[in-house]
Amino acid sequence: MWFTFAVIALLCWSGSDLFSKIGCQDARDRYSHLKMVTAVGLVMGLHAAYEIFLQGVEMSWHVMLVYLPVSLLYILSMAIGYLGLRYIELSISSPICNSSGAIVAVLTLCTAGISEDLPPVALIAVALVCVGVVGLGFTEAYEDEELRKARQDAANRRYAKSWLALAIPVIYCLLDALGTFADSRVLEVLDEDSANCAYELTFLVVGLLCAVYVLGIKKQKLAARQEAPKYTGAVFETVGQFFYIYALADTEHVAFAAPIISSYCVASVIWSHIFLKEKLSKKHYLNIAVVVAGIVILGILDI
Repeated sequence: MWFTFAVIALLCWSGSDLFSKIGCQDARDRYSHLKMVTAVGLVMGLHAAYEIFLQGVEMSWHVMLVYLPVSLLYILSMAIGYLGLRYIELSISSPICNSSGAIVAVLTLCTAGISEDLPPVALIAVALVCVGVVGLGFTEAYEDEELRKARQDAANRRYAKSWLALAIPVIYCLLDALGTFADSRVLEVLDEDSANCAYELTFLVVGLLCAVYVLGIKKQKLAARQEAPKYTGAVFETVGQFFYIYALADTEHVAFAAPIISSYCVASVIWSHIFLKEKLSKKHYLNIAVVVAGIVILGILDI
């Protein structure tokens, strides 16, 4: 089932990417990323309450504390990612951010080793996904200036290419990779339902702190039209997180599940092309095809 869970997480998180971009792209709103953290925290808090009080998921301070480092790595990476959406196109940011799957796969294979029962084609499939995701990021980062300008003109938005715009998704990538790698280890001793609720409750606390800062201290106003995409993205994020935790709980397939889930940036690039009018080149489509090929191979192996 790990493959099914990973694909569902992929689709949900690509939807979260799209709506988060819509909700955070206004350069005039200096606090959009913190409002997005609040939205995700509130939705995740509601889901945690449902799991604990209606589904009977066990929760304790011990679980919260054990999972806290993982939770903070994820939350910090996401907050930084939301900030980056203000300065860079989704079609550039998402592939760079989600190159973390390639890092996780390498870390896992290096520390756990390569099983004798692992078919060579599986390693090829992992390599295809990783190369495709990383290649997509490089294609976006080093594309021709005229093509970049044409894409921005079509989307009616202009972004200045700067070190900050590229550094933010790179920082996200590193933090998310550390979180994913740590997650796979912590889930060996924690129940995945309890761990997921611990993450959601921690996100709720951080979201409430952001709300106090933005609304109470900075006296910012909320507009329903601007906040609706944030909460839509938060719902997709929460559903994706639910299935992600189950995909990663199968520790024998972490090196497969992580690259698949990280490739949700492929869907994000497609959504950005359709809904945000960002243009794609032949190199983009080539890298997308490589990623999809790897996912299909992994799916066949799982069956």
